[in-house]
Amino acid sequence: MIEIPAERLNAEIMTAIIEEFILREGTDYGAQEVDFSSKVAQVRALLKAGEVIITFDPKTENCTLLTRQQFHREVEAATHAESKADDDTSIYEDYCQDQGGVE
Repeated sequence: MIEIPAERLNAEIMTAIIEEFILREGTDYGAQEVDFSSKVAQVRALLKAGEVIITFDPKTENCTLLTRQQFHREVEAATHAESKADDDTSIYEDYCQDQGGVE
């Protein structure tokens, strides 16, 4: 997962990403209904403040918005998963060497 700097996107693309994110998130069940344009403005403000970032996942080819905390958790989890996969491979290689190879 990679971070896409918001300032590198043109206004049209930025708006499309924000609107798609809001529509994907579903119905607002808060105490007070917020109109769509207000939601877009709120998300823009969060992006501008750096509290929310735009991310792209090359595996799923999806773009989404995450808080910085969510992004760091996702990156950490992916790093941990890759590290575990590397460990599993080295265990298998060690086993094969101990057994005289694999035919």
